[in-house]
Amino acid sequence: QVQLVESGGGLVQPGGALRLSCAASGSRFRFYAMGWYRQAPGKQRELVASTTDGSTNYAESVKGRFTLSRDNARNAVDLQMNNLKPEDTAIYYCYGRSLSNTYWGQGTQVTVSS
Repeated sequence: QVQLVESGGGLVQPGGALRLSCAASGSRFRFYAMGWYRQAPGKQRELVASTTDGSTNYAESVKGRFTLSRDNARNAVDLQMNNLKPEDTAIYYCYGRSLSNTYWGQGTQVTVSS
């Protein structure tokens, strides 16, 4: 059974940094796409960053602050988040997409507050 396990969320002050990690287990294949979504209270889930066959895309609101990196050997993806803002507060979900399915992590809370 494929599982995506996330780590690295927490509480940070505005201007601070966090690194989220997501690794897949139980998969015999490499996802062709991986990335992160987030969902803030009362808002729809939005795409934060994704990588597909070497091409990486970011939401406008995080460009220049967040960096997505992929480790194909571990079937993993990390999200380095710098200069965090209160509006970045949300639950962050990792995903991995194969040809037949999309898999999700359990979510990790990121709270940016002074």
